[in-house]
Amino acid sequence: MSYTFIPGKIYRMPTHFGPAMGPRQGPGGRRYDCKGYPKGREFTVSFLTNRKQLEAMCPPGFETLGEPIITVNAMYLTEVEWLAGYGYNLLGVSFPAKFNGKKDHVTGDFLLVLWENLADPIFTGREELGFAKIYCELPEPRGYHNKIHCTASWKGFKFFDLQIDNMAELSAEELKASQSTPSNDGTLHYKYIPRTGEWGETDIAYPVLTPAAWPNKIVQKKWTGQGTVKFHHAEWEELPTTCHVVNALADLEIREIRSATAIQTIGGKDLFDQRILK
Repeated sequence: MSYTFIPGKIYRMPTHFGPAMGPRQGPGGRRYDCKGYPKGREFTVSFLTNRKQLEAMCPPGFETLGEPIITVNAMYLTEVEWLAGYGYNLLGVSFPAKFNGKKDHVTGDFLLVLWENLADPIFTGREELGFAKIYCELPEPRGYHNKIHCTASWKGFKFFDLQIDNMAELSAEELKASQSTPSNDGTLHYKYIPRTGEWGETDIAYPVLTPAAWPNKIVQKKWTGQGTVKFHHAEWEELPTTCHVVNALADLEIREIRSATAIQTIGGKDLFDQRILK
């Protein structure tokens, strides 16, 4: 007799062993409150680019919004509760966009790609949430003399550099003044899964929203500085499955660096509020 799926429980392949544990379902099915954990450091550089280049990357129903600003964010997480205290690192690229559907009309930062250096958050985030996640090596950032340097690579080929110089910490008053309510609906994604055996055909393709509210995430410290960011062109032999991603980002015109910031955070959310846009 074959097994049956338990309603309301989260499953992932292989399903044969029962409900799966992950960010949104812990031992015994419990959820994580994300208060006080994880601890994070984020380094962000934004730059003005060419609108036509971004328009070419918009999925169906999406369009650019406001100035064509690319934001590159390197994040380093520790004490992740759903990973039993282990951490992982992330590198994301996004730009302001809006989605106009039959029902939903929302604005947000469209996440082009999110690299991570651990399989567990990649497959949970891709399958359950619809994040455009892929793997790379993300070593700890190197910091010295008010500078920070972040890199990303694959099998030893470095395809990314981000640096912030002359970092100056905001005072408690400046930090409080810099906090603001979200100016958009959240983070936009486009979930896509190909149809097995019918190559080139789509099994699943739809837009997804991560709502902007992160009630348990607290910014403890913040720095500003002068930033640079660069994606390095790759040959197929250097990045055999992702050179098209890196090269498209390397081709983006950098007209002007708009901001460079670093923050130290605590807390987060389990992204249980993720939803499909229609």
